[in-house]
Amino acid sequence: MTPPGAAAIPDVRLFDRRVARDARGFFSELWRDNDAQAAGLPPFVQDNVAKSSRGVVRGLHFQHPSAQAKLVSVPSGEVFDVVVDVRVGSPTFGRWCGYTLSEENGRQLFVPPGFAHGYQTTSEVSVVVYKCSAYYAPEHERTLRWNDPELAISWPIVDAVVSARDAAARPLRQLPADWLPRLDR
Repeated sequence: MTPPGAAAIPDVRLFDRRVARDARGFFSELWRDNDAQAAGLPPFVQDNVAKSSRGVVRGLHFQHPSAQAKLVSVPSGEVFDVVVDVRVGSPTFGRWCGYTLSEENGRQLFVPPGFAHGYQTTSEVSVVVYKCSAYYAPEHERTLRWNDPELAISWPIVDAVVSARDAAARPLRQLPADWLPRLDR
């Protein structure tokens, strides 16, 4: 787990995963506790995995309260992964950044608490694995409109496939105030 450089928004971090490749395929550690502790990542309590087809957008999701930090990996396929700062009072509130995560580049994305997260599959199929620092709490789950015109996220595939829940989500400006975390710095 080595950082390839600064992310576009402070607190969001991108890591290069060590990947060994040969004629058989590849081998990589998705998680190594001592590396994560050295990088200052929080303890994680839940792992999730999702398989998606080309064009599928999952997100933009966050929890409040019971905020989750996430460490996102793509062991198969490729996605365009997006985070949006939804922390009221943050100098980067409403800003987004996006990164390509894939089995080829071996990158992992750390999504801090207080950020909405989503991704779009850009390969034929993707498998996304992510660790969460808090348990899933459906009563605290929040969804931000994936194609909010004010955010103007540059999704790579125009004809996106989204769930009914994600399609019905509200833009950031219309989210109830009590849905949004406050910057606690």
